[in-house]
Amino acid sequence: MKNSVGREIPEYIEGYGPVKMFRGAFANFGEQSRGNAKLNPVKPGTDKLLATIDEALDKVKIQDGMTISFHHHLRNGDFVLNLVMDAIAKRGIKDITVAASSLFPIHDPLAEYIKNGVVTGIQTDYIAPGAVAKAISKGFLKKPAVLMSHGGRPRAIESGDLHIDVAFIAAPTADAYGNMNGAYGKAACGTLAYAMSDAQYADYVVAVTDNLVRYPACPIEISQDFVDYVVNVDSIGDPSGIVSGTLTVTKDPVSLHIAKLAARVLEETGYIKDEMSFQTGAGGTSLAVAAEVRKYMEQKGVVGSFASGGITGYMVDMLNDGLFRALFDVQCFDLKAVASIRDNIKHQRMSSSLYANPHNKGAVVNNLDIMILGATEIDTDFNVNVATGSDGVIIGGSGGHNDAAAGSKIAIVVTNLTKGRLPVVKDKVTTVTTPGESIDVLVTERGIAIHPQRTDLLEKLKGTDLPVMTIEELKNLAERLTGKPEPIQFGDQVVAVVEYRDGTVIDVVRKVLD
Repeated sequence: MKNSVGREIPEYIEGYGPVKMFRGAFANFGEQSRGNAKLNPVKPGTDKLLATIDEALDKVKIQDGMTISFHHHLRNGDFVLNLVMDAIAKRGIKDITVAASSLFPIHDPLAEYIKNGVVTGIQTDYIAPGAVAKAISKGFLKKPAVLMSHGGRPRAIESGDLHIDVAFIAAPTADAYGNMNGAYGKAACGTLAYAMSDAQYADYVVAVTDNLVRYPACPIEISQDFVDYVVNVDSIGDPSGIVSGTLTVTKDPVSLHIAKLAARVLEETGYIKDEMSFQTGAGGTSLAVAAEVRKYMEQKGVVGSFASGGITGYMVDMLNDGLFRALFDVQCFDLKAVASIRDNIKHQRMSSSLYANPHNKGAVVNNLDIMILGATEIDTDFNVNVATGSDGVIIGGSGGHNDAAAGSKIAIVVTNLTKGRLPVVKDKVTTVTTPGESIDVLVTERGIAIHPQRTDLLEKLKGTDLPVMTIEELKNLAERLTGKPEPIQFGDQVVAVVEYRDGTVIDVVRKVLD
């Protein structure tokens, strides 16, 4: 059966269940409801503080088949997931579903747990390239992994689609009654945004901290009324691991050229103006676009409303220099952002639900003017892939990609036309992560393509010297440079289900044939 982006999707997927087909970015709206949360009331005098992870596992009655969750604010410096999973594996527990907001190379021990049946399910927004991604792609996971978006995950938790038995929250600071924050402590990560829905809806919530302070732990980001137990450990993680990936403006001449073209598009179409709102990724090219946008803002005296998403030190500088009135932060990407969210009242925390949940009463992405996005692949229908590589192996996931694209007034994809001797623009992407109806502009070093539905943008760019062409022309140009690659050979086994932010299935990832 085909969905609205033309992907063949089974109506029922073993290990996943009945499929709700993707029918369009805004087709699955209307009245929604939130699920019920199990509560474990605490009598006066109850001691929540436990000595070890093992004691916590006893208290929550850990058993086969449970779903446990983790958040990723410590990114590639997180120790908590591995600590908990090691303790679970030593008990001989099997059939665990890990619902982590994202997974990084530090979590590679999960690959062995997948192979020996300790872990049979993964639900996440992003999987970094590494052993876990390869294990899933090769079909070792018993149930298909579920790849969500940053807004889709809290939607699933709050609706009851994703039920969490136990949430383990890495808390840089906590008191013995469960109040916690990410602002202070030796592993300060800034915000705990991705853990908020988990704390509110999980059957049990365990705060794991290495900075136990006197009651009350201030400021309180997640409060005691959601927390069942607190465990004090030696270390929850290495904060230097927060800075993983490219977090500085690129110096590559081609990428800088792409950034200049993207900023020109924004200027010529009138989006760089007072009260503009803006989001960009943390990659070098995306930050280069921010640097070019900054130049226009300074030249024109523009003051923006807010910048949002995962926040880097570069965006902190723009706030401090008066170019934006506020920041909305769902994830601190570096230690400068961590310090800013602690010290500057204009640097606001937001839960992942507030950030991008399509089924609440108004996500922050709904108020975005400009979104700068990356792409592994983009096709002639403007569908974007950020989940799988050119070999069909999982290399990421939506994160906030399809959330911000859906909410923003202009969504611009910036990418080299070719990568690793392969064309980025294709007839059909390997995996659809973000539907083409949400993408407005593609900017490459060789030319710019505007989605045909954006006739307003085409009209505004008509009299400029910008290299505007059709996306088909860009595809043909890319193939002349690289040749047309041989198609990847996939088997029938579905190894991952790609959910759109509303919970419908936009695509599946199948096992790559050797």
